[in-house]
Amino acid sequence: MPRDAAPRSGPKVPASGEPTSRGRPSDGPTANRGPAAAAANRAAILAAAQRLFASEGFLVPLSAIAREAGVGQGVLYRHFRGRTDLADAVFEDNLVALEETAASAGPGVFAALWRELLEHTVTASAFVELVLQTRHAAVPHDRSRDGSHAVPHDVPHDGARRLADLVGVALARSRAAGELDADLTTDDVLLAWRMAFGIVTTAPTPEQARADLAAARLLGMAP
Repeated sequence: MPRDAAPRSGPKVPASGEPTSRGRPSDGPTANRGPAAAAANRAAILAAAQRLFASEGFLVPLSAIAREAGVGQGVLYRHFRGRTDLADAVFEDNLVALEETAASAGPGVFAALWRELLEHTVTASAFVELVLQTRHAAVPHDRSRDGSHAVPHDVPHDGARRLADLVGVALARSRAAGELDADLTTDDVLLAWRMAFGIVTTAPTPEQARADLAAARLLGMAP
């Protein structure tokens, strides 16, 4: 090779994260962070689904959920087989949060649970209603674990039974602390919740639903 000839160089490989000639980030060594990235992606998808199911309804395009989460649709489908799986996961997250509230120590457990339950009802009523419609068939009712109330046994993740059980736990704690009427039962609370659900689903906006629920409490129609 002549002394003054410049050595040939191979094609430039963009650093990880730099745009390629097609305008997309290259797949460098940090593109796939393994389980940490998978967990973060799943959490982002669930958070996006929670927001969009609440604001747009159960039939919001999955592409919109993926876009809101900042991931591709392929990533979404690696975590969730379809719409119902995704909705079930959101439903499960809500139930776990309610169970944690019901099991918490200290005063005002039932009041905290009731506020949280109503807020979930306001922010997610449309999608919850549609999820239950898609999964609920005409089936006989079963009894809760303590035998005190009938619940349908095919709700996603046995949600109706779990809701009744966690209400029962919070009621028992607050009754023992003298915070509630000893005659208040789980069935009473579930009836009040169904009434609240009716208020929410007939209100034109979440803000109106919250105002209506506040009015119902003032009238003694809800806890």
